[in-house]
Amino acid sequence: MTLPKKLQYKIEYYALALLTSFVGLLPLETAASISASVWRYLGPKNRRHKRALANLTIAFPEKTDAEREAIALEMWDNMGRVMVETMMLDKIVAKPTNLNFINHDLADRYSGKLGPGVCLSLHTGNWELASWPMLVMKGEPAAVYRTVKNPYVDNLIRQKRVKLYPGGMFGKTGIQKGSEMKIARALNQFVRDGGRVGMLGDLHFNGGVKIPFFGKDAPTNPFPGLLARRYGCRLWLGRAIRKGKTSNFNLEIKELHVPVTDDKHADIKNINLAIHRQFEEWIREYPEQWMWSNRRWS
Repeated sequence: MTLPKKLQYKIEYYALALLTSFVGLLPLETAASISASVWRYLGPKNRRHKRALANLTIAFPEKTDAEREAIALEMWDNMGRVMVETMMLDKIVAKPTNLNFINHDLADRYSGKLGPGVCLSLHTGNWELASWPMLVMKGEPAAVYRTVKNPYVDNLIRQKRVKLYPGGMFGKTGIQKGSEMKIARALNQFVRDGGRVGMLGDLHFNGGVKIPFFGKDAPTNPFPGLLARRYGCRLWLGRAIRKGKTSNFNLEIKELHVPVTDDKHADIKNINLAIHRQFEEWIREYPEQWMWSNRRWS
C-alpha cells in the first residue's frame, strides 16, 4: 500500500528530527567520528563510489589504484562528518570556537563595508561553512541551495542555516519548471540592491561554459561570473578546510579580479578559468576533502 504524500513526508520529517535531536545530545566530535565510520564503511558499497574512482582517475592518472581508493575512502569519512556538522550548524555558528578565519587582513579591510558580492565555494572540507567569514566581516550573506522535495524536511534544513545566512536562502529545484530563471531574477535583484550571496561552483552544468579542469573540459555554470561582472561586485572564492579528523576548520577567502571589456563572453570565460584554476589548486592540496562522487565532467 502506498502512503499518502503528506503522511510520508511527515514520517520522513519526524525520523530526521529524531535523528537530529539524538545527534545533538552527543559531543560534536563523538557524533562526527561515529558518522564518519559508518560512511567510510557504506560509501564503497554505494554506486557513487565507482564515479568517485573514475573522477580520481581523470584528475590523478599518475596515482595507483590503491592510492585513489585511499583518497575515496577518506572522502567518505569527510562526508560522514559533514552530515553531522550540518545537523549542528546552528550551534557551530552560535559558538564558532571551531572556526579559524585566516584572512585577518581582509577582515580588517572590509569589515562593515563589503558592498555587493558573490562568494563561490566548492564541495571541500565543510562547504556549508565557507560563507562564515562573511559574517565575521558583517556581510549578512545569503545562500543558494537545492530545495528538498519534502517541505517539512526542507524547512528543518533552512532553520539550521538561519544564523549562517541571515541574508536569506534562495531555494532552487530541478523539478519545478522555470525555477532556475526564477532564482536568477531574484539573485540579480538581491545583488543589485547590495546583497552578498554564497553559492557552489564546482558542479556539472548542462549547456554551460566548457572550462578545463584537471586537464579535461567541464561544463560550468557561467552565472556567478556574469552576476559579478554585470554589477561590478566583488567575487570571492571561499573554502573551509578540516583540520585532521576533527570538526575544526581553517577558513580562507580569496578575491578574484573581474574583467570588464567589450567582449562579455570572453570575460565570463576568463573569470571561470581563474575560478577553476584556484579550485584545482585547492583540491590538489587536500584531495581527500573534495567530493569526488559528484558529477563534474560528463
